[in-house]
Amino acid sequence: MHWEQLLSLKRFGDTKKRLRKKQDETRLGFEVDYDRIIFSDSFRSLQDKTQVVPLSKTDFVHTRLTHSLEVSVVARSLGRVVGEKMLKKYPNLSEQGYKMNDFGAIVATAALAHDIGNPPFGHNGEKAIGEYFKNGNGQKYKDQLTEKQWQDLIDFEGNANGFKILTESKEGVEGGLRLSYATLGAFIKYPKESLPKKPTNQIADKKFGIFQSEIPFFNNVAQELGLISTGKNGDVAYKRHPLAYLVEAADDICYTIIDFEDGINLGLIEEEYALEYLIKLVKDTINSEKYHQLKYKKDRLSYLRALAIGTLINEAVAVFLENEEIILEGNYPYSLLEKCKYEAQINDIIKLSIEKVYRSREVVEKELAGYSVINNLLDVFLIASDNNYRGNLTNYDKLILHLLPESIKESKTKQYNRILDICGYVASLTDGYALQLYKKLKAS
Repeated sequence: MHWEQLLSLKRFGDTKKRLRKKQDETRLGFEVDYDRIIFSDSFRSLQDKTQVVPLSKTDFVHTRLTHSLEVSVVARSLGRVVGEKMLKKYPNLSEQGYKMNDFGAIVATAALAHDIGNPPFGHNGEKAIGEYFKNGNGQKYKDQLTEKQWQDLIDFEGNANGFKILTESKEGVEGGLRLSYATLGAFIKYPKESLPKKPTNQIADKKFGIFQSEIPFFNNVAQELGLISTGKNGDVAYKRHPLAYLVEAADDICYTIIDFEDGINLGLIEEEYALEYLIKLVKDTINSEKYHQLKYKKDRLSYLRALAIGTLINEAVAVFLENEEIILEGNYPYSLLEKCKYEAQINDIIKLSIEKVYRSREVVEKELAGYSVINNLLDVFLIASDNNYRGNLTNYDKLILHLLPESIKESKTKQYNRILDICGYVASLTDGYALQLYKKLKAS
């Protein structure tokens, strides 16, 4: 892979090449991408979507929105530092007009959007949608779909839904948000379709990132960027865009440290026990005198959090730069933090978060409620959609259809697209609105 291609400014529908030298520095294309995501409905809905605790009533627990903003800030730092090094290593990039901040803008934008396709109720929302088709009433659709279409549903993936949101054409809105291909490339952590499932142990094959409905456009993006194809026998799969490693690292850094911080603030992890874990991570940079002068838990925690994030940013950059040529060849099978010198400390923190936070009674109970909500909503909307397509709507179905966006009400000819649209709508709902809708429908 080559950086000149990987930094493509091309957008959906372009007929002429966009040159970096000719970009308006006051309204740079990569920064336009950021603005388009910030002002999108899908991004705003993240303000009421779960990061750690579903339907939390506290004022300090992170939502998907605050998490995404923080990941974006960390990603921008990662991108800028790497960009500075790449411009020195490859002088031709500077000659073409590329700057350090271009790398930062691309990675920050992709990171901003990294959770944009996630359903309500956290990652269990994804599992709930998948379970509906695998073991619930959605099983009836299996014989009507191809093997890969079916796999898209039973392993419903927020990453693939995110790419769909960013790129899907609708009447009057061609190409979705029309982001630059460089940003889309950095966004796709898992550049493959749903089958074959986990064909290798490479990090890029851990999940999938593209629904069948987006395959044609995805191929177009991958070819423009010069991503390396790895698909066999007609399967669609590519090596990662190198900047996707930085987006992933930013997310890993934030959920490792900040989810842990939420657990402490919620009282799920004892402060003294937790601070000991963080101190191990920042032992090389901590100012012990300054730390012991901090009187309040919140201030001590904030200090350690800032140090920890800074430490891991430096580590991620170091690992990326050390392996940059291997990454360009498509031969780096790990996440960046997997190979940093603080891997053991990171794993200790994640293990404690899983035990004390993600599996706490409060979280589990609310995630169980989320299963019921999503299962019921899918059932109601899919029945109405099916009846609409067959032309035998009941009065109840007509009322249900009024709840759906106009673009989904239209009766599409392909069953797969109709089902995926309904899944996408349910996935777009906030935690609070999904619960509210569920209660109203149950009472009707």
